[in-house]
Order: sequence, then C-alpha cells, then structure tokens
Amino acid sequence: MKKAELVYKEILYQAIEKDHREITQLELSKKLGISLSTVNLAIKKLSKINSIKVEKMKFRIIDVRKIIYLWASERNLEKDTVYKTRIEMSAKEIERNLSDITFAAYSAYKFKFEDVPADYSEVYVYASENELKELKKRFPDKKGKANLFALKKSGDYGKTDTMAQIFVDLWNLKDWYASEFLKALEKKLEEKW
Repeated sequence: MKKAELVYKEILYQAIEKDHREITQLELSKKLGISLSTVNLAIKKLSKINSIKVEKMKFRIIDVRKIIYLWASERNLEKDTVYKTRIEMSAKEIERNLSDITFAAYSAYKFKFEDVPADYSEVYVYASENELKELKKRFPDKKGKANLFALKKSGDYGKTDTMAQIFVDLWNLKDWYASEFLKALEKKLEEKW
C-alpha cells in the first residue's frame, strides 16, 4: 500500500469509525510513522478535490465520500497480494481455521456486520510477515483457482480492519458478488458521509 493510502485510511478511520473530523498533519505523521512531507502531499490532493478544508493548524474532513472513492480508484489490490493458494475447503471452513488474523473483503464484512449479502468462495486476509509464514505452513501453495489470498498488512485495526479498507478492497474485486457486498456497505456508510 502506498504511503498516501495510509493517510487516506487513517483519515477515513477517524471520520467514519471515530466520528473525529478535525486532524493535524503532525498527528497523522506521528501515528503512521511517515514524514510530514508525505502527509502534506496526500492532504494537498484531498484539498484539491474539495474533500477536506485546510485551516491554520489543522484540516477538517468535509466529504468522506470523495476521499473513499479517490482511494478506491487508486488502490491496487493485486500489488498488495503477497500470497495466494487453493484450499479444498469452503470459505466458511477456511475462516474457521484462521485465528488471530485480520480479515479483509468478504470475510471482514461478514464479521464486522454479522451479515452476508451474497455467497462467496474466496477468503482475503491481511498478514504481517510472521502471520504470512504461519499461513504458508498451514496452507501450502497448491495449484488451481486460488481461494485464499493474503494481502500485506498495513497497521492494526482489529479483526476486520476499517470500514473504508473493506470498501476499497471490495471495490477492486472482480467477482460478481463483490458488487452485492459493496452495495450493502454503501448503505451502511451513507449515515457516515
């Protein structure tokens, strides 16, 4: 994930999950462990599309929808895929066999909202280097259409990551059922826009 995407993710997390709409660039820089100039470049882009209002010592988030759609259009899920394999199990069985991991996409939606808008057959997870090693041991590389995908982990936001992260990941999936999950998530996000 690009550093600008980390900035978008944290801004959206603050706005959507924390209902915190005023942030400083320094705050983001420290929290994310990235340079102030990198944060500033991302902020300039958001300001250009009128999704934030830059003030003297902070900026205010004014349009969450624009930020999330910008990030979704820039996201490259394939580039962040660090492992994929075929497992002869259903998605539900794969999920059951994964503990202490951050779920992404369909599984993240399922666990976060206790709902499944459509059947799905792939499981996406976010994995750190150590989690990836363990995942490869438990589920060795097999030929065939992959149904377990590990994405490079960026921060720790819990078992299901952030609503915005789930949204942008679903946006970038090609399966027909991704659009069903996306529609359901957009409805849940409407109150947060």
